[in-house]
Amino acid sequence: MSEIEFSRLILKNFPYKPTNNQERLINKLSEFLFIKKDKAIFVLKGYAGTGKTTVVSSIVKNLNYTGKKSVLLAPTGRAAKVLSTYSGKKAFTIHKKIYLLATKNDGSVRLTLARNIHKNTIFLVDEASMIPDNSVSPDMSLFSRRNLLEDLINYVYEGENCKLILIGDTAQLPPVGLEVSPALNMEYLKRFFDLSINTYELKEVVRQALESGILANATNIRNRIVRMNRGYIINLENFTDIKRITGEELEDALNEAYSETMHEETVVITRSNKRANIFNQEIRKRILFLENEITAGDYLMVVKNNYFWLDKDSKAGFIANGDIIEILRIGKFYDLYGFRFADVTIRMTDYPDEKDLNVKILLDTLMIEGPSLTSKENQRLFDEVKKDYEDIPSRRKRIEEVKNNPFFNALQVKFAYALTCHKTQGGQWKNVFIDQGYLTEERINREYFRWLYTAFTRATDKLYLVNFHDRFFK
Repeated sequence: MSEIEFSRLILKNFPYKPTNNQERLINKLSEFLFIKKDKAIFVLKGYAGTGKTTVVSSIVKNLNYTGKKSVLLAPTGRAAKVLSTYSGKKAFTIHKKIYLLATKNDGSVRLTLARNIHKNTIFLVDEASMIPDNSVSPDMSLFSRRNLLEDLINYVYEGENCKLILIGDTAQLPPVGLEVSPALNMEYLKRFFDLSINTYELKEVVRQALESGILANATNIRNRIVRMNRGYIINLENFTDIKRITGEELEDALNEAYSETMHEETVVITRSNKRANIFNQEIRKRILFLENEITAGDYLMVVKNNYFWLDKDSKAGFIANGDIIEILRIGKFYDLYGFRFADVTIRMTDYPDEKDLNVKILLDTLMIEGPSLTSKENQRLFDEVKKDYEDIPSRRKRIEEVKNNPFFNALQVKFAYALTCHKTQGGQWKNVFIDQGYLTEERINREYFRWLYTAFTRATDKLYLVNFHDRFFK
């Protein structure tokens, strides 16, 4: 099959009449798939509502006609789940695919880059705006010594006749601590990697998307990011999927959302961990009527990578920062080492094939204002646990025992009913409530609009704007 034949096949099987933008993209992608250049990469950028997922899905479903295979990847488990849903094919996290986890003699985990044994394979990576060029997250764990973007590129091009397609949205928030998303930045890719770069950006919003209040207004916000012009950015007229509510109306709206869908389908997005803690407590108490500190049925988000509880050959590989879990059963509580713990049985919501797990969780992180324990608090826990092994003469053996201690390896978690915007990135919820919080005039800048755009595009069915100022509306 030639590139022209493949392009015609995609257009013939496309679910609707493609926009001019989409047709040009399909032609460019077809050309990319058939070029013989070494280390060829395609960067596909597209705003919400431009139909990039439809194009990607069509490419994946028809790729077998070219004699090529595809591997679908995303930065997080939730993003991989979304990618699987729209493409109709199993997707994996980047970490699970490209890294091998090995336990060293001292009990610590070593991370190495796996060998790419694929041939004639196209690697498609969604939500590429989330990929850092090194670990800048507050979770300074195993991946702090790895450059994820560099490792991904090295892994893909080790394979025979393999190519990489990076898919993302430049209007979304970049990785924590960065001003731009390096994986979508042409200058960065050219400067640091010896790649043959092809790129295209979808900007034309498809007609179906403009019928959605969520996507129509996300488009308005995206335009504000680009131009920073004045005037209203939110239009509620004639849309039923987006609603402005006051704090007094919030409880009724949350009750309605929780009664109509599963609990994991609703989220409140806030500007800070402190606000998220307040919402989490109020939702548990006044909406879900949960009075105990934790209850079976509670949804939690893991806030630090954990390599202890899952087998290395499991579907997920490890429990990642950002993974959402559901408590199924609660066992014993512990007051030890100056911290509080609980035995729980959990379900990993983004990995439906994963077995239920018996783990220990650290209760102290549920309500702290930071994203997870500070390095000082982690060190204190380490030092306290180490006291249990003072009778062991070998320092190396003592450290090995600590690193294999289930309390030291307890999952650090927060409630997942209200989250910061960075924590929701890559995921989608049927019902999204955006809390504007305290916002002064000088804080309404390009960074804020990127935050708002990212929050808007987490919603699939219904979006609620809580306590938003009049200046935002038509």
